[in-house]
Order: sequence, then structure tokens, then C-alpha cells
Amino acid sequence: MHSCNELTDYILTKPESTIDFPFGDDVSVFKVKGKMFALVGERNDLTMLNLKCDPDESAAIRDIYSSITEGYHMNKKHWISIYFDKTVPPNEVKRLIDNSFVLVVSKLTKREQASIRLKI
Repeated sequence: MHSCNELTDYILTKPESTIDFPFGDDVSVFKVKGKMFALVGERNDLTMLNLKCDPDESAAIRDIYSSITEGYHMNKKHWISIYFDKTVPPNEVKRLIDNSFVLVVSKLTKREQASIRLKI
């Protein structure tokens, strides 16, 4: 899962996820209930994926993978950027996408969370 199409397809499997292009046609922003949980674009000739991430996990995961950095143009404490140079296994990317989605959903209202759970 290293192409933009594969990333987009997987991210859009999340319940009530939507795609938007507020920064131009070359940057895909994914939201759930209007809250961003992923961003896909290109940087330095590599596909880049920004995800929300727990600060403790963010530090640990950056120690493991050099292609994962603090979030580019994001809150460095709560976001990571993954640069697709094929060093991060696809299952790890999926896990990080899933975690980002769950983190954002956990901050929604109880009513919004309930409507999402009904679709899972």
C-alpha cells in the first residue's frame, strides 16, 4: 500500500469518511464528521501521509522508522508524516490509519460517535 490510490481506497473504508481538496487537487484531506484524520500528498518526490497520533506512540514509532517524522505543517505533538520509501510495512500503515481515525472519533460528541458505531 504505497500508492495514493491504495491509500485513498483504504482510508475511505472508514465509516463516514469523506475526501476534500481544500489545499488544491494534489492534496487529499480525509475527514470524519468534518474532522480531519488523514492527509495525502507529495513531498520531496515521495507520497506523504499525515495522520493524527498519540504523542507517546509518535515518539516511539519515529524511533523505529526513519521515514516517519513529526507531522509536516501540522501540530508536531499530535501528528506524524509517513514518507513512502517502502520501509514502513503496509500493515503498519493500516494500523496507523486506523489509530488516527479512532483518535479523531474519540473526540466527537457521543451522538456522533454512536452514529459511526452503528455503521461499523
